[in-house]
Amino acid sequence: MWLTNSSVGRKVVMSVTGLFLILFLTFHALMNAVALISLDAYEAVCEFLGANWYALLGTAVLAGGFLLHIIFAFWLTFQNRKARGENRYEVTAKPATVEWASQNMLVLGIIVLCFLVLHLAQFWAKMQLPEIMGDYPASGEDALRAAFGQLWVAPVYLIGFVALWFHITHGFWSALQSIGTTNDKWIERFKCIGWWWATIVMLLFAVEVCYFTWFFAL
Repeated sequence: MWLTNSSVGRKVVMSVTGLFLILFLTFHALMNAVALISLDAYEAVCEFLGANWYALLGTAVLAGGFLLHIIFAFWLTFQNRKARGENRYEVTAKPATVEWASQNMLVLGIIVLCFLVLHLAQFWAKMQLPEIMGDYPASGEDALRAAFGQLWVAPVYLIGFVALWFHITHGFWSALQSIGTTNDKWIERFKCIGWWWATIVMLLFAVEVCYFTWFFAL
């Protein structure tokens, strides 16, 4: 199959799943922002996104997107290293046009993955998973209190957001380039859009974490 048998196809899979995950992060940041206004409203959103069939379907699609993105990221990285062979050990000057994030996307991705595991353990494993298993789930407020009532959680989350920011600012325009939607004129525009999009979303996440830490831990 073209999507798996060629490097171009694998880049397309990486690009589509990456853009999908960026949209989910945007939705997630906006959903969490509800808790800044009203914990009762946030609780209602959590109940709506509980173990209903549409929520479970969305979770399965999201998990599949994450899994594909991770698998193809490692696949492409190892393919590129194999293609370079011994040349990757040579010390050469890096072009000024090569972004730092581009050179470290795998490392950034691993940091994001570790952050994701922590986040799932603190929220999904306490809210949706128990409901799926037939147990009583934690409320949205209880999950927030358990996570952000610990002061060490905030700096860990902020580090995760920084890694996500670098990952997204490069990944956004790179994904659009891989699926053939850019040219010399639009590539710079997409870089600007990606920078602002990632910055706004990550700042919103950071504000939420700082507020929840202040509210539940201080």
